[in-house]
Amino acid sequence: MIRDVASTAVKPVAGFVRGFSYPLRAFKFFRQKPGLLKYLAIPFFINLLVFILSVYFGLDLFQGMLDTYAPSTEVWYGMVLYYLAWIVASLLTTVIVFFSFTVVGNLIASPFNELLSERTENLVVGEIDETPFSLSRFWKESRNAIFVEIKKMVVFVFFMGLLFGINFVPGIGPLVYAVLAPLFTLFFLAIEYMAFVLMRKQLSFAEQRRYIFKHPILMLGYSCGVFCMLAIPFVQLFCIPLAVVGATLLWCDFPRIDPHLEKTGN
Repeated sequence: MIRDVASTAVKPVAGFVRGFSYPLRAFKFFRQKPGLLKYLAIPFFINLLVFILSVYFGLDLFQGMLDTYAPSTEVWYGMVLYYLAWIVASLLTTVIVFFSFTVVGNLIASPFNELLSERTENLVVGEIDETPFSLSRFWKESRNAIFVEIKKMVVFVFFMGLLFGINFVPGIGPLVYAVLAPLFTLFFLAIEYMAFVLMRKQLSFAEQRRYIFKHPILMLGYSCGVFCMLAIPFVQLFCIPLAVVGATLLWCDFPRIDPHLEKTGN
């Protein structure tokens, strides 16, 4: 049975810590419910393939940048510039691997993530889904999930492009970018993974946004937890399903209250 914690006032620090813990609690949930592992097989191998390709092409780009921009190491300043170029190239490679894995991995695995979220909620609330598997139904839902995922990625790239342009505004531009870019990334992570459960509840994008802003500290902690996992090599392979299950567990603890019931007090 879901605990009635939605109406409990969560203090900022406790709320952040609780939100941060949901992706980690998902790992424990998988251990308690090993039957969910069957929903990870295809997404895992998809993510593994994307990760390998990202690292391969990232390293190829890394080597190309060194060959092009690294100066000769025969002189002392050449050695300094060589290692400086090595650091810059490695950082760029890390960024490319991070975003290519996140974007492509989420896009391809989105239909399976929606199914994983549904099965997780069934286990938490104690419901048994007796609906027989239908390939046509799965294909229809997969197309919808991929289409929605593409729209989210387009919005993310668009706004990140705007923020990147602000970075070139003299004076305050870099400061605004340094503040807004991480905040928007964290907001996007919350939207990205909470959407798998919120869309199943027929919530519009505006309603999803209101739900997330209703629990800002909790969502900030959750997003930071997901971001930390995405930043750790090889942990990235398991981050997406852990984030999906974590978001579903968060919803089960903090379900959306019908606005009409809130107004009437029922």
